[in-house]
Amino acid sequence: MKSVKSVCPPNLGWIESTLEQNEVDFLWEAIKRSERNMKSDLAGNIDSSYKINDKNNWFFYNVLMKLGFLYEKEFANLGWNYPTPNKHPYYLDSFWVNYQKQHEFNPIHHHKGVYSFVIFLQIPTNYEDQKKNPIALSNTNAISNFNFLYQDILGRTETYTYEMSKGCEGIILFFPSQLNHGVNPFYNCEEDRITISGNICLDTREVML
Repeated sequence: MKSVKSVCPPNLGWIESTLEQNEVDFLWEAIKRSERNMKSDLAGNIDSSYKINDKNNWFFYNVLMKLGFLYEKEFANLGWNYPTPNKHPYYLDSFWVNYQKQHEFNPIHHHKGVYSFVIFLQIPTNYEDQKKNPIALSNTNAISNFNFLYQDILGRTETYTYEMSKGCEGIILFFPSQLNHGVNPFYNCEEDRITISGNICLDTREVML
């Protein structure tokens, strides 16, 4: 053998970031002004979901677009790979808060749009405690956790898990909208799990030169 090397084909991923305190404060204030119930629009078995307003597009420009530029640098500008004859700007299409109670869950699903995100605002449980519940399967780490699911090069389904605990509060995950994900139920806790989600789409009404 003259040479040996590992070949890793290009693949997409997601961005994980921790929000600054002023960004978290902005979200809590936005939740206080939340509007109509969006529960009927969502896939999950979740107590309630409410549309929230990004006042003056503050969160979009100060957080989401920065993550979008970082995603473009690390992976690709997915919006410009869409089958459109022109380039279009991004916009925040939907923005909502979820209140999840014990026993509730969000099954594996994906979103519409180019990019989506989830923010863990209030996590009242700890996975290390949750997995002691008799209902938890000893050979999995599913209980209470958030998961991404994707196919590897052999077509097998792989799972990337975020173990839910207080340490996850303030984390935002920014990912391609078609990436499958879901969250499992938690138990023995009367507090709500509070998360925020949203979708970023292309504004085809405007053309970028």
